[in-house]
Amino acid sequence: MSPAAPLPPASPPASTPAASRLLDWRVRFGVLALIWGFSFVFIKVGTEGFAPFQVTFGRLLFGTAVLAVALVVKRDRLPRGARVWGHLTVAAFLLNALPFSLFAYAELTIPSTLAGICNATTPLWGMLLSLVALSEDRPTRVRAAGLGIGFVGVLTVLGAWQGFSGVDVTGTALALLASLSYAVGWVYVRRTLSGTGATNLSLAGSQVGLATLQLAVVTPLFTSMPTSVEVLPLLAVIALGALGTGYAMLLQYGVVAEVGPTTAAMVTYFIPVIATAAGVTLLNEQLTWNTPVGALVVLAGAALTQSRRTPRRPATPFAPPTNDTPTHPVVGETPATPTHPVVGIRSAGAVGVPPDEVWGRVGTTDGAPCRA
Repeated sequence: MSPAAPLPPASPPASTPAASRLLDWRVRFGVLALIWGFSFVFIKVGTEGFAPFQVTFGRLLFGTAVLAVALVVKRDRLPRGARVWGHLTVAAFLLNALPFSLFAYAELTIPSTLAGICNATTPLWGMLLSLVALSEDRPTRVRAAGLGIGFVGVLTVLGAWQGFSGVDVTGTALALLASLSYAVGWVYVRRTLSGTGATNLSLAGSQVGLATLQLAVVTPLFTSMPTSVEVLPLLAVIALGALGTGYAMLLQYGVVAEVGPTTAAMVTYFIPVIATAAGVTLLNEQLTWNTPVGALVVLAGAALTQSRRTPRRPATPFAPPTNDTPTHPVVGETPATPTHPVVGIRSAGAVGVPPDEVWGRVGTTDGAPCRA
């Protein structure tokens, strides 16, 4: 949310060479993409031993545990004020409880590869909603074209020319609704959770914790305790929560602080690729030609929707130097522009890194890019 305290820039030791610093963030970036890409496989395996609501509750519980430890270690405080907690409760439902549950139910009938690709439509929904709900976010021709291209990609993935044969309509619709829920949640966060004064880690930890409480109430009403617990599904749920919902969020904060939200948001475009590769190799899921082709079209459209019009700067008239104007500015030095990453960070579908539509435009004051 916007004026929330900005993340402190990562400051590696002075002796660390620039190449090592670049390698360091790139390694963490790759780990982040792997975790979120494999999350769809974890969901699939988890639903083989637990009900979808139980998978969602487990991932939120373990994710909350990781973030709670981080809050204690950093001695961070929880947000204050009934208004903030009320909005966080809604955000927890839209960005965590609802989409996580929808993806879990979707993967009962659709492959994890298709779920991962559906998750990539989130930027498309985000732009579509921003045009309706955010009057200051005006479309450009490029972004409008990206929206159209993206949804053509969705139709390609689903094989629309074949009458969607071989595709479970209900499961696919649930996965697309999950992605839509992320987009609605980010718009809500942008409109309501700004100026709280709490840190991003505090807001995110509280949000995930509230989602855990929501599932703790819902899960017993619709499920019963499993008669036996299989090891592999249990490990998948633990990994899904501790890694995909907890540790990945902490990784994302570090990458954003070091290289900026725009670069960090690029992880979004690697997730469906990894999800597809993991589903095919580990779960032996079938892949027809239209799935990868459609996925590439979706990603191309999503990338175009994140393009921004560069404002033209008026020409500055020449002014002779004065005593207050340095005549020899440092070459390459630019004034620091603080960014304020958003808390609308979730683990998307499995994923959670919001694209530029969210990283920068949902909850930042400077328009810099939040990525599921």
